[in-house]
Amino acid sequence: MTSFSRIVTRIALAVMILLVSACGGQPQSTSDDTAPVAQQTYKWKLVTSWPKNFPGLGRGPEVFAEMVQRMSNGRLQVKVYGAGELVPGFEVFDAVSQGTVQMGHAGSYYWKGKMPAAPIFSAIPFGMNSTEMNAWLHYGDGLKLWRELYQPFGVIPFAGGNTGVQMAGWFKKRIDTVDDLQGLKMRIPGLGGEVLEKVGGLPVALTGGEIFTALQTGAIDATEWVGPYNDVAFGLDKAAQYYYYSGWHEPATQLEFIVNEEAYNSLPDDLKAIVEVATRAVNQDMHNEYTARNFTAMQKLIDNPQIEVLPLPDDVMAALRVATEEVLAEESAADPMFAKIYKSYMKFYTGVKEYHRLSEQEYFKNR
Repeated sequence: MTSFSRIVTRIALAVMILLVSACGGQPQSTSDDTAPVAQQTYKWKLVTSWPKNFPGLGRGPEVFAEMVQRMSNGRLQVKVYGAGELVPGFEVFDAVSQGTVQMGHAGSYYWKGKMPAAPIFSAIPFGMNSTEMNAWLHYGDGLKLWRELYQPFGVIPFAGGNTGVQMAGWFKKRIDTVDDLQGLKMRIPGLGGEVLEKVGGLPVALTGGEIFTALQTGAIDATEWVGPYNDVAFGLDKAAQYYYYSGWHEPATQLEFIVNEEAYNSLPDDLKAIVEVATRAVNQDMHNEYTARNFTAMQKLIDNPQIEVLPLPDDVMAALRVATEEVLAEESAADPMFAKIYKSYMKFYTGVKEYHRLSEQEYFKNR
């Protein structure tokens, strides 16, 4: 064989190998030693802060598990547990951090005792709406800062749904002035609870499954939960008469998927990508569901003669806004990480709010 022929043969062989590799195949062999190795199957547990299969909040993790199962062809299987089935709703973060389970679904404001800045990633009173919040997370510094905050705990957060603007809540008595908030025992988490306390109320921490009984028995005087869709599902309209809007405390409640860092890093790259894509899809899907379901549920409440749907008075909203500014200033002064994240949040909020004043607000005014 000439030198030229040898070169041609080598080139042809190289091209054949590249083509086989590009097609994901391997050269055929009759040897049993080269039989393809079965890909590993991963089985994860996902715990939540919500009742199993609860509309909206509880449906999101189920949709996630189904998507992952299908996209991975069964290589990553996720079993979802409702609050209390494996761990209590307020212990989801610890279970994921400790590696007891691989994933969780909850709201970041439940972890304020561990990280004062955590509630920023759920809701800031009078802050960004759902569109703005998702833009900050995915196209601003939000997600990067969120992961920086959780990293010492070995936990990776992903955006996991948004309820949109929530309602101000259910009250067993009318709220006509700020004085009516004095001594009011209300289930309200996060920064909203601190603001309520600032104006004289008494915030109470309860998981979703505890709310109805507490309100019905008078253990609390009022509660916020989510919005008409979920509130009616919990039967809160059977426990209180007055339903107030708007949701000053949670203008866009961001939910989270949290993943144990070691478990995530053990996945091959394609399964990591599937987790990322599925969380992003559920994040949007949940918001779509709330938008579709809330307005029909609200109309039923408006038509119910036993329920009064009312706006919070202007002086009450003004007092809550002032108290919000005080709480945020105090939190920023007390915790450097809170100050760092809040600075990023406000920089983004200031810009997007002005744009939406000229676009969204003008459109709402004229449509």
